[in-house]
Amino acid sequence: MYQTIDDVVASLNTIVSDCEQTKNRSGYFAALYKRMTIAVKEGIQNNAFVDGKRMEKLDIVFANRYLSAYEAYHRKEECGTSWKYAFDGCINESLTVIQQLILGVNTHINLDLAIASAVVAPGDSIHALEADFNRINDVIASLFDDVQQSLEGVWWPMKFLKRVGKTQQTDVLNFSIGAARKTAWANAVILAGLNENEQHAYVQQMDAIVYHIAEKIINPGFFAGLLMKIVRMTEYNDVARTINLIDTTVAK
Repeated sequence: MYQTIDDVVASLNTIVSDCEQTKNRSGYFAALYKRMTIAVKEGIQNNAFVDGKRMEKLDIVFANRYLSAYEAYHRKEECGTSWKYAFDGCINESLTVIQQLILGVNTHINLDLAIASAVVAPGDSIHALEADFNRINDVIASLFDDVQQSLEGVWWPMKFLKRVGKTQQTDVLNFSIGAARKTAWANAVILAGLNENEQHAYVQQMDAIVYHIAEKIINPGFFAGLLMKIVRMTEYNDVARTINLIDTTVAK
């Protein structure tokens, strides 16, 4: 388990670099997540959160869930149903960059953030976390919107998609960060009040629901699916370049 945010950033940077070299689409989400983690670290340093020490702990617990799943998946070990489906989606070359990014965001918000929050703030202490929980979600949404805007500058059909980070309603990909964060908070409150056995059973239910959402992201229906095909046909088909773009939002 990683102990500091710097350890997390270093690990994410290694994943991003490895994925650039091997042209592994897992690097799309890893690059976005690295930027998010750095942004949270800067927020803590700038006193942007109610409780900086608690937020640092939450960020580390949150990140460890993704990093553990990533490492387990690539060792061909159990990593959870929804994470396995998300990582498998990175092999699917028919999916757009946005779809592959949302697969990671879906699992990390809807599953991992709720679990991490309950770990850091068990019982009634969960309620004191709500303001900082919303702030970390604001970071995710703003960075996702920044990345999507950068991708629009490279692939013009992307402009036809609603900004995922801003929309509060179900969009063409059947996913909204706004809706996901509300669900994640509700689940965090429930988990915080359960005992260990009850938490395990509830997490299994959550994992199944997140998996179902991921299925909809990959198969969004006829019209949305057609739009995804148009976007995919026009994407710059260079995985390393796209990872670098997500990492820096500067096209090279």
